[in-house]
Amino acid sequence: MPDSRPICDYEGSGYKHDFWVGQGREYEDLAERIALRRLLPARGGRLLEIGAGFGRLADLYAGYDEVVLLDYSRSLLRQAEAALGGDRRFRFVAGDLYDLPFADGYFDAVVMVRVIHHVVDVPAALRQTRRVLAGGGRFILEFANKRNLKAIVRYLLRQQPWSPFERQPVEFVTLNFNFHPAWMVEQWRLAGLQAESTLALSHFRLAPLKRALPARWLARADGLLQPVGAAWLLTPSVMARLRAVAPGAD
Repeated sequence: MPDSRPICDYEGSGYKHDFWVGQGREYEDLAERIALRRLLPARGGRLLEIGAGFGRLADLYAGYDEVVLLDYSRSLLRQAEAALGGDRRFRFVAGDLYDLPFADGYFDAVVMVRVIHHVVDVPAALRQTRRVLAGGGRFILEFANKRNLKAIVRYLLRQQPWSPFERQPVEFVTLNFNFHPAWMVEQWRLAGLQAESTLALSHFRLAPLKRALPARWLARADGLLQPVGAAWLLTPSVMARLRAVAPGAD
């Protein structure tokens, strides 16, 4: 029976050039790379990236024996394959994150960056991820934080209708969700995942700052603040390293 849950589909889109290349997101890209290098084990056997798109982060997986890039969009995967297909460690798989086409416990590491904010059924997606992750394996998850400083200020000034303090996710645009950190912690614990380390990202995601200062300067400053900011998590993006444990374990 076909899955009735809506999917955010970038098939046939110009995602790479419309959103990343030359679009003023060099700072965000660099900040995410700093965090991913911190959290992802440098070496391993099998790695899966869910929602890999055109392979933006694939160069960070050099220490893995086998890398599977999965995306719902075949056109984005073709772009990734055109760039990386010469490396036999890479496999390119079109698939649905609600029904991952892999055996239980197949991967030592899973990465999901800029994906879960498009996901309607987060618990189901996390259960699938946990299923394909080996016991003790690591899952690097990035999510959009609804309780960020900008949202708090906008709410207090009555410039947005939804509260950043309520735990339930908010769909601020169709298939674009922000999540309260406490809610997300509850979901990954129920799925059998436990946080080992958490980082706060994109402290300087403000258009005037990005126009005024070089992206590498902002990213370097962001890298210094990522561990410190984890104490209060007021940034628009959060990245965590989770370990696979028994479902419901603390």
